[in-house]
Amino acid sequence: IWLVDFYAPWCGYCKKLEPIWHEVGVELRSSGSPVRVGKMDATAYSGMASEFGVRGYPTIKLLKGDLAYNYKGPRTKDDIIEFANRVSGPAVRALPSKQMFEHMLKRHNVLFVYVGGESPLKEKYNDVASELIVYSYFFSASEEIFPESVTLPELPAIVVFKDGGYFTYDEYEDASLSTWVNKERFQGYLQIDGFTLYELGETGKSVTENIDIQFGHMDGNDYINSLIMSEVTVPSVIILNTSNEQYFLPSEPIENMEQLVQFINSVLNGSAQSYGGDGIIQRIKRVAFDAKSTIMSVFRSSPLLGCFLFGLPLGVISLMCYGICTAESDDGLDDIDALKREGLTDEEGEEEEEEEEEERQRAADLQGPEEEEDDYVEEKDPEEKKTD
Repeated sequence: IWLVDFYAPWCGYCKKLEPIWHEVGVELRSSGSPVRVGKMDATAYSGMASEFGVRGYPTIKLLKGDLAYNYKGPRTKDDIIEFANRVSGPAVRALPSKQMFEHMLKRHNVLFVYVGGESPLKEKYNDVASELIVYSYFFSASEEIFPESVTLPELPAIVVFKDGGYFTYDEYEDASLSTWVNKERFQGYLQIDGFTLYELGETGKSVTENIDIQFGHMDGNDYINSLIMSEVTVPSVIILNTSNEQYFLPSEPIENMEQLVQFINSVLNGSAQSYGGDGIIQRIKRVAFDAKSTIMSVFRSSPLLGCFLFGLPLGVISLMCYGICTAESDDGLDDIDALKREGLTDEEGEEEEEEEEEERQRAADLQGPEEEEDDYVEEKDPEEKKTD
């Protein structure tokens, strides 16, 4: 059984995981776990990474026989070790005694138990356990290990223990066993972060059905700000529909339980105003908001780095635009100079025509008197001949 970290040398998240990964390997080895810990450069062995379906970095997988289980939880030492210990063991563990049942009930917040003998329901339970062991523990037991307060309507049965109570699976009223387990693996009230919210969305939990409402609290407002694209005041109550990313805000601040119940009922009966959604326009707005938030966070944390990252490209683009505009202006001036040198401009052409006209007029004035004198001489010669 191998627990493998598929990483990329240039990945910042991978570098952050590296010391934690070393601690995971040391603790699993010292505890005698059968799980061996390793890591693989997915960029150097891209074929192997592709074979295991690695699409992002870091990707953590537990390889057990022919099966590969993806880890999607928080990247902390305790959470990763808990995942390795859970998945490396059998999909369904036995609870042989009341003491063992009470011990597991204290240790785990959510506990799934199959009660009864061999049946088609048990086969379904084993299949679901093999699929969803990455999220929760699955046990099998006899009815005798439960306290007297636990009463089952019939056997075989599948029971989930959580929030100080228990619920049984009904093949006829509930959805498929996989869907039921996937929804019931969460406590009724959770500490919610971005990962948990994503997991809730994967289960199909929605505010449109009363039985699927999930309660929780979130520290800070960074994640929810990007979702609703505005600054959320703290504390605030928001109802989110994870199936279509719509959200609902109370019309006035909630100060008591009656107001909270009224707000929830208004969402359930459809009278509350909905916002957001997963339409194309909303997605574009969300991308623009995230980009703006990222830029602002960079400038707030490191103004010099922000000026370098965003100022340098803008400066290069500005210089390119200036160079293009300046080159066009110089070409125009060169063309005009060439035309002037060739004497083809309109002003110079008119001046040359005027000069030529003046020269022709002066030439005509100078030629006029000479022609009259010649005519006079030619008329005088015949008379002189007569007189002679």
